[in-house]
Amino acid sequence: MDGISPRHPRAESLRIRKRIADGFDRGLVVAEGLAAHGRGEAFDYLLGERTTREAKRAIRAAAAALVLAEKPVISVNGNTAALVPEGLVELARVAGAKLEVNLFHGSREREMAIARWLHRHGAGEVLGVDPKFSTRIREIHSHRRKVDKRGIAAADVVLVPLEDGDRTEALKRLGKRVIAVDLNPMSRTARAADITIVDNIVRAMPLLIAAVRSLSRLPQKRVEKIFGDFDNSSNLRSTLRLMLARLRRLAAGSLR
Repeated sequence: MDGISPRHPRAESLRIRKRIADGFDRGLVVAEGLAAHGRGEAFDYLLGERTTREAKRAIRAAAAALVLAEKPVISVNGNTAALVPEGLVELARVAGAKLEVNLFHGSREREMAIARWLHRHGAGEVLGVDPKFSTRIREIHSHRRKVDKRGIAAADVVLVPLEDGDRTEALKRLGKRVIAVDLNPMSRTARAADITIVDNIVRAMPLLIAAVRSLSRLPQKRVEKIFGDFDNSSNLRSTLRLMLARLRRLAAGSLR
């Protein structure tokens, strides 16, 4: 029992928040990650805490990119590991992708804690924790420049949930396709990625897994068309209009 009443109007949000807090206690999440989660909650509120039509469109395009990829990699940070460990493991399985720990606020202890947490939830090999396979991306100036030669360094498609803009831009300059999960449609990450899913990762992950399973059964030409027809900038603009419309409705209601 998590002690949260199902009758509480913010029950689901509180459960998600508790996962982050538990992740902090386990050494997966840093204090900065708590702040980042709070910022995301504000944007999720403007979405109505629901998966929009635009998010579903992006999820389908992201699934297409993963199905088409030759060397897909899922980048894992502390918040993602705390929120959806089972989903990360299952997505890697159905997409034939590798899991790699990659942290902005990095330490050996935290990398190993996240790897152990993923193993506990069914992961096999977890990259990013063996120093002998480590290399650096010169274009990145944070701890995230450290990547695995077998993973992000060699990947053609990288899924970067709950990401920072610097690395997204650097990965794009290296010619990689980047899929982001970001609740802020105005962030550098959202704007730089090839595909941005503006949704809470807790809601998006099971939909992405299902979409990969579904698209894996389609002819390649169909999958290529799904990916090619997606326009990230247009989708972000549409998402932002939804948020602004909800904000106006909230403001109008508060003034009555």
